[in-house]
Amino acid sequence: MAMAATLSTAIWYSKAENDVYMLKLLSLIFWGATIMVFIDHVMGYLMEGGAFLEMSVEATVLGFILLIFALIVWEIVLIIKDPKGVLRKSG
Repeated sequence: MAMAATLSTAIWYSKAENDVYMLKLLSLIFWGATIMVFIDHVMGYLMEGGAFLEMSVEATVLGFILLIFALIVWEIVLIIKDPKGVLRKSG
């Protein structure tokens, strides 16, 4: 999740003047998810002990689900806002 947050922020920053595709929103969603996962790992470490980074199939699948859900939310907002006016063209 942190990798996606970092990449989306870099892409948004390089195109910040003309943020047609609302990459700022996408990077904020990714950073929110990254912070959520980090806090989850910290609390799990403090309460249960053990490893800080969990490398299991379930953790990997959860990361991909979070990534896909974030992209779906971004796409829905992008479709609703329709920044290029593609859906509202009369034709």
